[in-house]
Amino acid sequence: EVGHGNLAQRALKNMIPADCPYTVRVVSEVLESNGSSSMATVCSGTMALMDAGVQMTKPVSGIAMGLISQGDKYAVLSDILGDEDHLGDMDFKVTGTADGITACQMDIKVKGLSYEILVNALQQARAGRLHILEKLTDTIAKPNTDVKEHAPTMVTRRVPNEFIGALIGPGGKVIQEMQKETETTIVINEDPVTEEGIVEILGVGKKGINAVMAKIDAILFKPTVGSVYEVKVIKMLDFGAVVEYMDAPGNEVLLHVSELAWERTENVSDVVNMGDVFDVKYFGLDPRTRKEKVSRKAILPKPEGFKERPPRDDNRSGGRDNRGSRDNRGRDNRRDDRKPRGEKKED
Repeated sequence: EVGHGNLAQRALKNMIPADCPYTVRVVSEVLESNGSSSMATVCSGTMALMDAGVQMTKPVSGIAMGLISQGDKYAVLSDILGDEDHLGDMDFKVTGTADGITACQMDIKVKGLSYEILVNALQQARAGRLHILEKLTDTIAKPNTDVKEHAPTMVTRRVPNEFIGALIGPGGKVIQEMQKETETTIVINEDPVTEEGIVEILGVGKKGINAVMAKIDAILFKPTVGSVYEVKVIKMLDFGAVVEYMDAPGNEVLLHVSELAWERTENVSDVVNMGDVFDVKYFGLDPRTRKEKVSRKAILPKPEGFKERPPRDDNRSGGRDNRGSRDNRGRDNRRDDRKPRGEKKED
């Protein structure tokens, strides 16, 4: 068990990528010894690893070769049975991919093998391995892209350093809430070379992992000036609607009532309602309000004959200046803190 287990491990181990984040344990329960239990373990182990989502570089197959010799006559046997192993002169196990050998092990009961026998055995083993490998890949051609739903999952994400604070939150509030809600473990380290944050997300099942990834995407989301985004109304106000980017849940922006439609809008609900989904155009920071500006009307066709109202002249004072005001008779209505004549001033 130990020797054959080590052989199967050597056969498979080098085809598992060095950056595989998992500790892998392959268990093979052999029900029949004919045909080599260790080679059956290699073949079934390849299929099990690929089905489990371990990203094997190449699939591996194996076959056991035997030898029956008498004098100068000999016969090389493929996929030997128990009796052929017991009564024969050689048990030569060879494993490998379509491109070469990954492991081999030989037990012989004769004093030695000729070079000719060894070459024949290797060539016959290659033909047998490739035949078995074809049967394996007909069943499962390549590793599954994801691990099983019940398996622990580890996902690594790189995040620019300027966003790490937002991901952690004040006093770790954001990351702690994420871990609690998604039942995951989130570890953040810094890469001193690239000066990026390395975020490791560990959990069981895809749901929690995907929720954390969506939260990171929302934190990293930066709309581009001039681009059009799909949004959803999440709050109604008297002066506009608060909308959320569909690609980045949690990222909100105010859609002002003046940007809902080309026509004058008295009530926000005349144009949009809670839960409505539509497109808006992003204009960046409004120089007047210093807030992000999006517009729905900017991507709508302008009505025929539509005339925009001239902008309000904020410099017009309507008879007022910055020193006060005058009534229609020209009298100065400025506040006068002076005391009436004849009244003594108090110290």
